Amino acid sequence: MAGLDLHSGRLIETISNTHKSADFIAFLKKLDGVYPARQKIRLLLDNHSAHISRETRDYLDSVPQRFVFVFTPTHGSWLNLVENLFSKMTRSMLRGIRVESKQELIDRIHRYFEEVNADPVVFRWKYKMEETYVV
Repeated sequence: MAGLDLHSGRLIETISNTHKSADFIAFLKKLDGVYPARQKIRLLLDNHSAHISRETRDYLDSVPQRFVFVFTPTHGSWLNLVENLFSKMTRSMLRGIRVESKQELIDRIHRYFEEVNADPVVFRWKYKMEETYVV
């Protein structure tokens, strides 16, 4: 899992063996520790069950007003910048590699994020609402 800070371009990532509610809540707690206590954390998410589970809702109830979720439409992962980041990571860093252990793969992924964060890029939208066409 990863989060992209749109203001700084920095990535916050976590690696787990699963993508269960407990893993997602651990990621939310990591984000909670990164940002100032009074700042709202806005997340663009897909509709994965871990994002809307009872456990996740219970955690969100324990930190009211801290997180705001915006969900992409079904089959709209291309709208999520982090999904694009994962695609780029797959094409540039993971394609064709061989690792001797799961730990080596985890270390490579962490190193990739460290390298990206060494020179973060702030994403800027380049369209104008008056030029968009909605069908």
